[in-house]
Amino acid sequence: MKTFKSGFCGKQLNSGCASGGEASLRKATGASFTTYLLIALGLILLSSIAFAQKNSAPVVVQPGAPGAATKVLPPTTHAVLPPKSSADVDFMQGMIMHHAQAVEMTAMIDSRSENKALRSLGVKITSSQSDEIKFMKRWLATRGEPISKPMEGMAGMDMSHDMPMPLMPGMLTPDQMEALRKATGAEFDHLFLVGMIQHHNGALTMVKDLFDTAGAGQDAQLFDFATDADNTQRAEIHVMETMLKKEKSEEKR
Repeated sequence: MKTFKSGFCGKQLNSGCASGGEASLRKATGASFTTYLLIALGLILLSSIAFAQKNSAPVVVQPGAPGAATKVLPPTTHAVLPPKSSADVDFMQGMIMHHAQAVEMTAMIDSRSENKALRSLGVKITSSQSDEIKFMKRWLATRGEPISKPMEGMAGMDMSHDMPMPLMPGMLTPDQMEALRKATGAEFDHLFLVGMIQHHNGALTMVKDLFDTAGAGQDAQLFDFATDADNTQRAEIHVMETMLKKEKSEEKR
C-alpha cells in the first residue's frame, strides 16, 4: 500500500507539475506577445505623429478685431517688426545712458556704506538695470540703430577736448557725482538716496514724454519695457523715501 500510494502520488505530482509548467509557459508567452504588440503599436503611433508634424504646414492665425472673425494666413507669412518711431529710438538710447549712471552710483555702495538696507537696494538696482541695458541694446541692434545717438551739431567739430554730454532728465550732475564719490557712511547714504530718487523721477519723466509723443511707444516690446520700468522705479522711490524718513527720525533721537 505504501509503495502504491507513493507511486500514485508521484505520478499525480509529476502530471501536476507538467500541467503547471505548461500553463506558466503559455501565460509568460502571452504576456510577452502582448508587451511586444504594445511596443510595436507605440512605435507606429510615434512614427505617424513625427511624419505628420514633418509634413504638415504651420498654421498662422491672425486674431480679428473685436467682433471680427479670425483669419488663417498662408504658411509663408513672416512676422514683421512694427514701424519704429524716432521717439522710440531716442528713448532707448537715452535710457541706456540714464541706467548706466544708476549702475555707476550703486557700484559705490560697498566701499562707502555699511547700511544693509541700502546695500540690498543697490544689488537690486544693479541687477535690474544692467539686464535692462542689455535688452535696450538688443532692441536697438535688431532695428539697425546705434547704441547712442550722435550729438546734434557735433559733426565736423574738434572732439579732442572733453565736452560734457547732455544729461537726461534726473541724471546727477558731475558735481553731484563727485560729492557722492567723496562721501562715506551716513553722509553717503543720504546723498545716495536723495540722488537716486532724483534719478528715478527723471526716468518717470522720460517714460511720460515717450507716451505723450504721437505715434511713439506702440512697439509691443518697448511698451512692456517702459511700463515695467515705470512701475519698478515708482516702487523703489517709495522704498527710498521710507528710508529717508527713517533716517530723519533717527536723527531726532
